[in-house]
Amino acid sequence: MATAAAASSGTLPNVQGEKDAPPGLLPWVEKYRPVTLNDVVGNTEAIDRLKVVAQDGNMPHMLLAGPPGTGKTSSIVCLSRELLGEEHLGASSLLSLPYSRPCKVFTAAFPFSFVLPLPIPTGAAVLELNASDERGIDVIRSRIKMFAQKKVVLPPGRHKVVILDEADSMTSAAQQALRRTMEIYSHTTRFALACNTSSKIIEPIQSRCAILRFSRLADEEILDRLRQICEAEHVGFSDDGLEAVIFTAEGDMRNAINNLQSTYSGFGYVNQANVFKVCDQPHPLLMKEVLDLCAGSGDLKAAQEKLLRVWNLGYSASDIVGTLFKVCRNHGTMNEGTKLNFIREIGMVHMRIAEGLNSRTQILGLLAKLCALQHKQQQQHENGKGQSN
Repeated sequence: MATAAAASSGTLPNVQGEKDAPPGLLPWVEKYRPVTLNDVVGNTEAIDRLKVVAQDGNMPHMLLAGPPGTGKTSSIVCLSRELLGEEHLGASSLLSLPYSRPCKVFTAAFPFSFVLPLPIPTGAAVLELNASDERGIDVIRSRIKMFAQKKVVLPPGRHKVVILDEADSMTSAAQQALRRTMEIYSHTTRFALACNTSSKIIEPIQSRCAILRFSRLADEEILDRLRQICEAEHVGFSDDGLEAVIFTAEGDMRNAINNLQSTYSGFGYVNQANVFKVCDQPHPLLMKEVLDLCAGSGDLKAAQEKLLRVWNLGYSASDIVGTLFKVCRNHGTMNEGTKLNFIREIGMVHMRIAEGLNSRTQILGLLAKLCALQHKQQQQHENGKGQSN
């Protein structure tokens, strides 16, 4: 989806059971979705290609691949809006719950759009399906095929659009059926597939699509949008609070906005301590102290004592290793050679934990390896000095 512009993804709220909810009660990730391609944050090369398609008017089949929360679904919904106009949107779950029109947020701090519910139009020309839920061959044969056959009056040179989110979750049989459907109805309908891993899409579909790759958003891009939302919602925050939100989001705008709203709803103020209480991750400062002990004096006992305190708080081995990796990667003072060696060892332990060896022994063994690496480097350094003398 694309949380990228204010929450990246599309443009229209999809709040089950709250069709008539005023904008103030919408989740911020829905309220601040981008409405136009200009609203989408990050991935400028991919967005520029979509803008060219919007100007030209002839949309090819598309495959948008990248991590979650970077703007994939939102971008294609914005493109559909610019190609077909507001009156033809609404045949999709994303677009029809409820069908919406953009309204400006009345503040100079956030000159973007949110949506207000309107009746679903009968001339809808966009169908959006989440393929992770509706992924069988029956969906291709029934819903998509029926939509492709439907007659809709569109502007000259325009086509109906089928948006398949999480397309990499579709079964192989469904993808084979989709390939044929794309061929037969290409004169009236264009397909846009969003997925996290393009390799899970069969080659025949990939060869029929223009492939756009989305990457994780930069910290600065997320920070700018979070500040705009804070000003629009009158949220009190500290700089370290927003840094903590960005740290937990890992380039995912949707995750960042959800964490921001959760922290504000729970505590009324966004600072570092409150963010980590809500996100429930091992505190990076504690992890940094553990790494500093390993990379500095190589004091295994002290490092293990600090890590066991974190373990006893109830965090899993996966949580601890994941945070260790992020802290090590962003460590500002660690020697580059040491950092590379540490990341290699952390990655190996993370792989073993993912395979099921999720125990305290793996974590403590990791610390022993990190301290051993540091002692080895110190010894090599001392030996080098002795030889030079």
